[in-house]
Amino acid sequence: MGTGGLILMKSAILFLAAVLPLCAADPQMSDTERAKVLQYLDESRTEFLAAIDGLTEAQWKWKPAPERWSVGEVAEHIVKAEAALFGNVTKALASAANPNWEAKTKGKTETIERVMAPRLGKAQAPEALVPGGGMTIADAKAIFEKQRAGMLEFVKTTSAPLKQHTVEHPFQFFNTLNGYQWLIYSPLHTMRHNKQIAEVKATAGYPK
Repeated sequence: MGTGGLILMKSAILFLAAVLPLCAADPQMSDTERAKVLQYLDESRTEFLAAIDGLTEAQWKWKPAPERWSVGEVAEHIVKAEAALFGNVTKALASAANPNWEAKTKGKTETIERVMAPRLGKAQAPEALVPGGGMTIADAKAIFEKQRAGMLEFVKTTSAPLKQHTVEHPFQFFNTLNGYQWLIYSPLHTMRHNKQIAEVKATAGYPK
């Protein structure tokens, strides 16, 4: 290679070194991503409130089988889980930025969207999120709405670099998730269990 070629190669290397850092992924939510979270929050809220509206005490507490959850227990799980999942967003932001966040969380957003709301696969709820069966319909609605109001305000106003901050998921299938991924996980988890409520209602023997 001649002198001219070496000069061109060195120039190209210097150019790439200068440009590549500028091409790093944006750790903040884009306008499109923010709109997506808001849509998930709206859809899951509408579904959940409609699913538990007007239920009798018998319908709330009826179980398809001794080992299965009632509508009330599923609703209690949703309420508990939403608090915990949004808590992981704030926990992530309270931790130091993960320098490997791009590699560790690549493709996870698409995975969450693919498996959560469609209710693919089965999972054992962590002990802290297992319902005790003592939550009333009124309590479930009130707690859910209060939690959602805080989440909605956060999504609308935050400019935090959510994707740089991570928290480990207890299931190895997900492992490391960033703040944005935890944010979409929460309403999609609720949509997943809204389907479970529908399954309970469609089971033979459900009180009419």
